[in-house]
Amino acid sequence: MHPLLILFIIAVALKWAFEIGLEWLNERHVRSLSLGVPESYSAFIDADTYRKSVEYTLAKARFSRISSTFEALLLLVVILSGLLPWLFGEFTEILGSGIWGQGCTLFLIGVVLAVPGLPLEWWQQFRIEGAFGFNRSSLALWFSDKLKGLAIAFVIGCPLICALLWIVRLPLWWFLGFVLFFLFQLLILVVYPMFIMPLFNRFEPLSEGPLRDRLMSLSDRTGFLARAILVMDGRRRSSHSNAFFTGFGRFRRIVLFDTLVEQLTESELESVLAHEIGHYKLGHIPRLLVFSAVTTLAGFWVLGLLVESPWFYGTFGFSYGNGLAPALLLFSLLSGLVTFWLTPAINLWRRKHEFEADAFSRLAVQSVEPLIQSLRKLHQENLSNLTPHPFYSRFYYSHPTLLEREASLHNAG
Repeated sequence: MHPLLILFIIAVALKWAFEIGLEWLNERHVRSLSLGVPESYSAFIDADTYRKSVEYTLAKARFSRISSTFEALLLLVVILSGLLPWLFGEFTEILGSGIWGQGCTLFLIGVVLAVPGLPLEWWQQFRIEGAFGFNRSSLALWFSDKLKGLAIAFVIGCPLICALLWIVRLPLWWFLGFVLFFLFQLLILVVYPMFIMPLFNRFEPLSEGPLRDRLMSLSDRTGFLARAILVMDGRRRSSHSNAFFTGFGRFRRIVLFDTLVEQLTESELESVLAHEIGHYKLGHIPRLLVFSAVTTLAGFWVLGLLVESPWFYGTFGFSYGNGLAPALLLFSLLSGLVTFWLTPAINLWRRKHEFEADAFSRLAVQSVEPLIQSLRKLHQENLSNLTPHPFYSRFYYSHPTLLEREASLHNAG
């Protein structure tokens, strides 16, 4: 066996073992604190809700172990069995080996590889989320979402892939490919909320009244100047709640889940919105875009090296003469084995942003209580894990834990 394939097997095994180990560590920690409500939470959560949150956490942990094992085995089979070069050959024979033929081939291979994971997605949605009262989606709606997503991916993804396959002919193609891909990301920031999201959800302007006046006043005094405040029908699919803003410039919109509007008071909604505005005012979005640009550029640079490496193609059963398409396919499947280990560093940075946005919210509403109360309610309503193992949360969590956020808000006050 080629040394690179041995290295690939080791990388898959290490990632899988680490994921399983983290889940086991977190599950053991949660179980050790499951006999009664911890004192830190006793003031706002009852025993029954806490028990349900523990059960929900453990159910997701069991599912995570199954899905991690399935994904690792699927990746091993796909890479080691020769399935990829066989599929590539079969599809290009039907569709042609030109740019459009290879672009559609990559898209179809992606569809084929996604099919085995559908039963797991169904189980997560209808068995786990359904068992704890979160799923509101019907089977028909779930299938409709999948088909819409597939159609959108084809309409948007195939031309982008084909453009990359054409650019490879040019000098410094990997840099031009990065520019194309990054500009596409910026375009999606505008197109997604305006044209794609409405294909899945209904968005209605927040009704006139005290809540809208309060939120628009917050928007004005913080200099956010939102074009609109919209309410999304999130309850069609889930009882989980959220708030976010989309787009930039004159395309900027504030979006509230209808479930969030039902769960929180006006002052609490104001504090949540102030937190989201804080991300914008403190420059978190441009920083994330710059980070995305740097990592994307690095990825295209590596891809440029691989395209010029016959050993890379041969190791995985492809012919070097097939051009960029096989390298792009392999890179998309294998890069996660490397980027996975960057997760804790990225999440450390994102948690810092969350602390800063919390502090901005405290200043904007002149109180720590509304945000603390809203965070407590959201943890209750979503049955969030209140007692994650510290190492688990440091690795996976993009947001600080509830106690960390409360401590930070009080210390800032």
